[in-house]
Amino acid sequence: MKGLSDTIDATFRELVKNRPNRTAIIFKNKKYSFAELDEMVEKVAAYLVEKGVKKQERAIIYLPHMPQWVGAWLAMQRLGAVAVPVTHFYGYEELSYIGKDSEARIIFCADRNLDQVIKAAKNSLFERIIVVGDEFSAQSIERTPAKEVEIISFSSILSGNYPLLPAIQVKSSDIAEILYTGGTTGLPKGVPLSNILLLEAIQVSRDMSESVVPKGEAVALQGAPLNHIFGQEVGLGALLFGDTLILLPRMDLEDLFSHIEKYKASIFFCTPTLCRMILEHENVENYDFSSLVYVYTAGEALPVEVARKWTQKFKMPLYNGLGSTETCGGISLTPAGQPFPEGTGGKISPIKQVKLLDPDTQEPVSPGEPGELYVASENMVTAYLNKPEETALHFVQMDGRMWYKTGDIVRIDKDGWLFFVDRSVDMIKHKGYRVAATKVEGVLYKHPAVVECCVVGVPDPKVGEKVKGFVVLKAGYEDVTAEELINWCSERLASYEVPSMVEFRETLPKTAVGKILRRQVRDEERRKQETA
Repeated sequence: MKGLSDTIDATFRELVKNRPNRTAIIFKNKKYSFAELDEMVEKVAAYLVEKGVKKQERAIIYLPHMPQWVGAWLAMQRLGAVAVPVTHFYGYEELSYIGKDSEARIIFCADRNLDQVIKAAKNSLFERIIVVGDEFSAQSIERTPAKEVEIISFSSILSGNYPLLPAIQVKSSDIAEILYTGGTTGLPKGVPLSNILLLEAIQVSRDMSESVVPKGEAVALQGAPLNHIFGQEVGLGALLFGDTLILLPRMDLEDLFSHIEKYKASIFFCTPTLCRMILEHENVENYDFSSLVYVYTAGEALPVEVARKWTQKFKMPLYNGLGSTETCGGISLTPAGQPFPEGTGGKISPIKQVKLLDPDTQEPVSPGEPGELYVASENMVTAYLNKPEETALHFVQMDGRMWYKTGDIVRIDKDGWLFFVDRSVDMIKHKGYRVAATKVEGVLYKHPAVVECCVVGVPDPKVGEKVKGFVVLKAGYEDVTAEELINWCSERLASYEVPSMVEFRETLPKTAVGKILRRQVRDEERRKQETA
């Protein structure tokens, strides 16, 4: 396969031209060729043009994984419009906020989420709701707000007749989408990503696995949300290189296992939390994973113990990377087919430049020492949408160019391998020492009873912050005590790193991509102290 074109739509058109009959998507045991997907894209794009959608106008994609998600996203790229993908788990308040912030007038949704959209429409700019699924009823339409809002089914768009699309000049610098990520104020921040930035990230990501599975020949299983940069970089990236993409309507582990086995998936990508859930599943031994040649994790720190267990069970390495929405995915990646040191997050992407600075002094750290990671690239994001205060906190000018302040503490060894230490906000300051929460979590994960854990700092007037662990136990280990886990840590950590408290939970809060929300746990603890 050749490299990518200068825009997303040009890249996709080239695929349709060169391999129209290649399977692009597998969903619910149905296969969609690139030509069939292109027909969907053309119809949706023609409909949007007929309704007056112009270049760089925004539309929200509020759908679970399905071919229509991909069709809507690619239709926006064909018009040079801006897709705004959001998780279908959002309620109407988050949806209304993002609708207003992005100024989106169109939203794609599933029929089961229509009520949330109707509620959000009362306090947004929505003029048109495109519904996938035909189960919405006249009663739903009657609940539409008083202002004029059209509701139309996706299937009726596909059966319509429209004039040929006009020639639309899309530039590589045009914004392709806006992804929303968490904000320090509690409100999501919009990150505008250009065509060229997305394509560069996709190119580098797919290059990492090419040595074990050639471009255009892989079967990739979508293990991370399409509304997340990680899921896009690997999933949509595979599709734009001519690979086949398997979409699952929901993350059911046995369904995931059966799809890997049935369709001989060769690439799978997910969070470390999902990897751990796979390892612990009681029926995982009943399925054949031998087709997998590249399993890639990101989204949170990968515990060394999880990587070891994965390699032992499946006789294949677990590749890891570090990235963020603001950097358009991969900052560091691990190339397939090469030896790599245990615990690494890979090597710096060839399209990225990095600095490691002391978080207190802002001075460069010595080689091999941990520091806060700053990232720059040629076509980088330079600001959040409508968030000047947050932009000023995270995007800074140094040495004549813009840098993104990640908030991650990492170190880079003499051979260029990056190792994640912690989030700067998650470093626990105990008795003057800096304690890495992920280091303590790594020790807890080695205990045979621990299936999930989270470590935070709890404010204390005497020591600054106490180290506290939150633990979910495996079934059959309910007799394990907090004292036992604290003793386990004391045998493996410095005295100042050992948790002084362990609290057992049934579950821990997670994001849509399965990342444990350490900030939420920490904030809950601090609120408890304030109200005590």
